[in-house]
Amino acid sequence: MIKKSSAGQVPQRKTFRHGDLRRVLLEAGIELAREGGPRAIVLREATRQAGVAPNAAYRHFASHEDLLQAVRASALSSLAIAIEEEIAKVKPVKHAAEVARATLRAVGTGYIKFALAEPGLFRTAFSAPGKVEGDVDAAKAGRSGLNPFQLLSSALDMMVKAGVFPSERRQGAEYLAWSAVHGFAFLVIEGPLSVVPAKHIQALTERLVVMVENGL
Repeated sequence: MIKKSSAGQVPQRKTFRHGDLRRVLLEAGIELAREGGPRAIVLREATRQAGVAPNAAYRHFASHEDLLQAVRASALSSLAIAIEEEIAKVKPVKHAAEVARATLRAVGTGYIKFALAEPGLFRTAFSAPGKVEGDVDAAKAGRSGLNPFQLLSSALDMMVKAGVFPSERRQGAEYLAWSAVHGFAFLVIEGPLSVVPAKHIQALTERLVVMVENGL
């Protein structure tokens, strides 16, 4: 994170170790996205926060689009980690079906929680087209090595293996589940549901993930 001085000025850094400047520029871009979403990611502003001349950034990010894609990958990774943390709360009970159902609900819950906690990063994560199925980019993955879409796919595979989701309905189920949860998240962070009290959003979230679980 780029910290400002008490006077509100970004401290100037004269030199960087190899690789440091890219990391610092990326961190600046992440903070810009956190505060203002994808439109706030401006390469010149990132260099200003890093305390370097604008031309120095082009050694690491050839364009605004390059920086945006790097921040987007980081946001997807943070989302994956948030989902994994929710999955980690699932109790390892004896019945595989119960674990599978709880895991699928955890994916949806973690997804929505992240959207509410980090709306700027959430918007940035989905601000540009990009492949999701079979994407092996480690920069977009969580600690498990899976990105958010792959975590959802894994949860659905668990449902099939546990015998609670028919295999003939498995194909394409990710897109249906994703659409329902993603749409709800955006209605909450920037749509008509943004004025609904938090306790009601929590209750709706719980009902939504159960609806997805039972309705696929």
